[in-house]
Amino acid sequence: MTDYGRRVVEKIVPKLVQDGWTIVSGFMYGVDQYAHKICMDCGGRTIAVLGWGISYQMSNDECLISNKIIENGGLVVSQWEDQIPTLWTFPARDRVMAALGHELIVVEAAEKSGSLITAEMALKLGRKVWAVPGPITSSVSTGTNKLIAEGKAKIYLSSNPSPRLNRPLDVGEGNSRGEVMDLIHDQGLDPSEIARRLNRPVSEIGAELTMLILKGEIEERGGKYFQC
Repeated sequence: MTDYGRRVVEKIVPKLVQDGWTIVSGFMYGVDQYAHKICMDCGGRTIAVLGWGISYQMSNDECLISNKIIENGGLVVSQWEDQIPTLWTFPARDRVMAALGHELIVVEAAEKSGSLITAEMALKLGRKVWAVPGPITSSVSTGTNKLIAEGKAKIYLSSNPSPRLNRPLDVGEGNSRGEVMDLIHDQGLDPSEIARRLNRPVSEIGAELTMLILKGEIEERGGKYFQC
């Protein structure tokens, strides 16, 4: 995963979680695991589809992530019990991911990658496929740009509205966000100054700023927060 891919995940996933979607991903290091992590950080639920057996011994870090997924109301699933990871198990996993998802968003993909296999399977199942365009100089954007160029995927931009589910908004969700965004519309402010002007606890402001960063609506520079 490149820094660009990381920023894309941080922008897309919180928006989908806010709209009530469950995130399905493949649990591999990089974009997969980062999508799981950001989803849970935003209070969402995620499904990890393994490319190996459910009883196969994972690393300590992978065990921590999988346990957290379950604790947060998500699922860790596999087609097998004791199967070791090998070349053919990952395309088989990709087929499961394509079937579980209503839509697919390809964040980064090299010219030959598992993400493109998942995209082909999703298309065969009649799923909508999105691809995030990337720099033409990046090898991990070759696959996503090709999907768009060949008309197999719709281009996913930051301005794309995510599909809406019927979900009541959290109480106060709109007003508090608007107050912070209004304050930093034309100038950068640190959390203490924002809290002072809004007469709210710094801890509460800090948590809200973190969520806005994950959604890609603001950025932090030199300890101050600015609207993107």
